[in-house]
Amino acid sequence: MKSVWIILLCLFVIAEANQGFDVRHHLSTVTRYSASKEVSQNLIKGSNVPSECTPIHLNLVARHGTRSPTKKRLRELENLSGRLKELVRDAEAEKVPGWLGKWKSPWHGKVKGGELIRQGEEELYQLGIRVRERFPTLFEEDYHPDVYTIRATQIPRASASAVAFGMGLFSEKGDLGPGSNRAFASYRKAKGPAVDMLKEPVLDKITASVAKRHGLNFTKQDVSSLWFLCKQEASLLNVTNQSCELFTPSEVTLLEWADDLEVFILKGYGNSLNYRMGVPLLEDVLHSMEEAIKAREDKLPPGSYEKARLRFAHAETIVPFSCLLGLFLDGSEYEKIQKEKPLELPPQPPKTRDFRGSTMAPFGGNNMLVLYSCPAASSPKYFVQVLHNEHPIALPGCDGKDFCPLEDFKAKVVTPHLKHAFDNLCNANLDDPEQNHQSLWSWLLGSSQKTEL
Repeated sequence: MKSVWIILLCLFVIAEANQGFDVRHHLSTVTRYSASKEVSQNLIKGSNVPSECTPIHLNLVARHGTRSPTKKRLRELENLSGRLKELVRDAEAEKVPGWLGKWKSPWHGKVKGGELIRQGEEELYQLGIRVRERFPTLFEEDYHPDVYTIRATQIPRASASAVAFGMGLFSEKGDLGPGSNRAFASYRKAKGPAVDMLKEPVLDKITASVAKRHGLNFTKQDVSSLWFLCKQEASLLNVTNQSCELFTPSEVTLLEWADDLEVFILKGYGNSLNYRMGVPLLEDVLHSMEEAIKAREDKLPPGSYEKARLRFAHAETIVPFSCLLGLFLDGSEYEKIQKEKPLELPPQPPKTRDFRGSTMAPFGGNNMLVLYSCPAASSPKYFVQVLHNEHPIALPGCDGKDFCPLEDFKAKVVTPHLKHAFDNLCNANLDDPEQNHQSLWSWLLGSSQKTEL
């Protein structure tokens, strides 16, 4: 009898754990910004900026908001629909979830994809409002493109995100429409490389268990497509009781880890070249801070110098830039990346890990670097605060602080990376001016030269 009670208790504990599991927090870089912020609030501690310090410049590097599936993925979902009907015909009916045989892609008939959807527009619009409310003294002046520089890549979802953010940032600042909006300029430039897949071992294991559990002859491609569908349904449609329920919580966390492993190796800390390509962006951030300090110390009149530099791009931008800052690393790991030593891969569940695509680069994910001026009597006078997804975050290069003296930020965060300038690494002929400006990141720095995405 005692053993029966133990079994019942174990089943109850498992049921309770599963009930508290929200798949929307485990979608890697397909995670919605609101879901990521919920988790970030519990992970990242607050910060107290001295009341006498005032922000004088802001740098923003943000990913585009939530988007629809791309054209390639739309075709994959259409193929999945036909494949599921074929599988259901040959399966034992009692094991098959009721929705599966009747399922049709929510995007059926759609031939173009990848655009910013309404939820993504709202994410960036609200972010713009919150940034303005958080730093009112930075955005109290009339808009001018040289004061508030806004840049985006040539991909429509990034430029649309810049527009949505700008509408929120400058709402009630103009005379256009009921929202008292005003027009603003957004620069569009080209960027970046693609990634490959590396999920085979995980898919082998999960394909076998999912096929056995549901009595369907799933292939690895089927399971890969169903996991993609789960992420799209949960993130874009807020539907978690269809494709996502084909997987157990432990399988979801394993699939999330496989996605994060891909991000780690192909965009993040897994290869130093990934983040070295972002060094020109880091230099540009520092340069903008130095220009803001010069303008302040030269006592230039308001409206004659830049107060914010706002950039909108992709996961391939936000992840490497976060790596340059050493986010989600401890001090010893940060020393390794500065010495070009490899980091260990994120541990497989159930072990815990800090590197998560859902936290580092959800839709709308962002890093803000805010330059503060403190009273002349204090030493040092200028400080940098880093906000990740709007929360203060510790910098291992600044002894684990998020409010860092500018000179320490330059010496410990920026300078060690400067020997890895992209031109030094990748240009065959540095004397050739045509090659000298072909950085994949030139669009963020205002270069007029374009590269292919």
